[in-house]
This record gives sequence, structure tokens and C-alpha cells, in this order.
Amino acid sequence: MPVVAALVSSADLKMLRPKQQEQLKIFLEKDRFHIRAALRVEPMQKQILALAVVTLFASSALVISAPDTPETRRREAERYLQVSPPKALFEDMADKMGANLPSDQREQFKRVMTTQLDIAALTKAMIDSMVKNFTTDELKALADFYGSPVGKSAMQKFGAYMADIMPVMQAEMALLKKLSGMAVAR
Repeated sequence: MPVVAALVSSADLKMLRPKQQEQLKIFLEKDRFHIRAALRVEPMQKQILALAVVTLFASSALVISAPDTPETRRREAERYLQVSPPKALFEDMADKMGANLPSDQREQFKRVMTTQLDIAALTKAMIDSMVKNFTTDELKALADFYGSPVGKSAMQKFGAYMADIMPVMQAEMALLKKLSGMAVAR
């Protein structure tokens, strides 16, 4: 870090994101010979060098962090749905949730969940809602996570999770319906 401190002030480092700080440290550590030579130059040249290094990493931040526009959000939402396809999610949920139903209703429930749902319309609605509610960086993080081994493992457990909580949710909805006297859409 002393090398970094000689070139870039701590205030300059705080302007960089943690990943950029790490990249700067790695860059500076890899090229110590040139850095030592640069430190022997005149003070004005040091300031120019420091400015060049900070400018380089600040401008790379624009490349690393995508702009937050509807187009970039849509692209990341679509990438998220590629790593976590709605059809596979609903098929898994139908299997796991069907296990909680009486045996004579399981097959019909699975068939309805896997063949009667308009997956294309649902996928479009999911993308539109993600574009509306999440930032590009949030959608990128979701796609990165659910595309990772840990994220894939978590997603494989989602159907079982929904199967566990669905009876409680249904009981609560029935209670609300009873208490309010209002019909709750199923």
C-alpha cells in the first residue's frame, strides 16, 4: 500500500469502488520496477502520473459499471431468465407443491402448472417488472449469483421451499377470507 499512497492519495482511492481499488493495487504491485522508476521523477511528473492512473481507473469504472437504462436493465433481466428459466422453475414448483396435495389431485395440478400457464406471457411480465423495479447492477448481480454454482444450488431448492410454505400461506389466506368475508382470488 505504500506504493499506492505515493501515487494516489487516500481521498482518490476512496473515490474508487473496492473492486477498482483492488485492481489498482494489483496493477501497481505487478509493475513495481516501473513504479519505483516513476517515483524517482520530479514532483510535477509524479502528480501527472498519479492523475493519469486515477483517470485510467475512473474511466474504467464507466466500462465496468454499465449505465442504468431500460435497455441495459432489459438485457440483464433476459440474462437472469436465461440462468433461471421460468419454465424450469414452475415445473420444479409443480412437482414439489404437488407432493402436498391428495394423490388424486397431484397429476392434474402438475399438468395445469406445466401446460396451462402461458410461459411466454409470464416471462414477458417478469422481464417488464424487473426492468421497472430493479437497477442494471441489481439485475446483473442476480444473474451472476443464480448463474453461479451456489446460486444454481439455491434455485434447485426453491421448489421445495415453496412447497413447505404454501400450506401456511393457503391457511393464512383462508383465515383472511373468513375474517374479512371477502372473496380472495385463487
